[in-house]
Amino acid sequence: MTPFGLMMRHYRAERNLTLNDQARALGVSIAYLSSLERGMKSRPSAALVDQICVWLGLIWDDAETLKSLAALSHPRPPLNTGNLTPEATMLANLIAQNIDRLSAAQCREITELLSDTLNLNLPQMR
Repeated sequence: MTPFGLMMRHYRAERNLTLNDQARALGVSIAYLSSLERGMKSRPSAALVDQICVWLGLIWDDAETLKSLAALSHPRPPLNTGNLTPEATMLANLIAQNIDRLSAAQCREITELLSDTLNLNLPQMR
């Protein structure tokens, strides 16, 4: 599941809406939405995320959170370290080769460390 998929599912459940309701309202298939949630499809387009925000009735912070999470939900993020340092290449490869060995808690710790180090304002998942 992607961060975007998790949050979209949370908002839908909070409103007692189903995946079927969402698919009908957005004019897409249930299979597509399910695949999107689970990270089997590429991240959604900005236009689709906007439609989802409107359909869910999200405003301000909630809409921005969902949009930010969509940008961070590419299931196969491209990493090109060709113009970066050898250390960056090593880090990218270490993460790529070992991400499946990290627990959710360890992933959160690494994300928080990067967020703090780089002064990122990352959205919080529920």
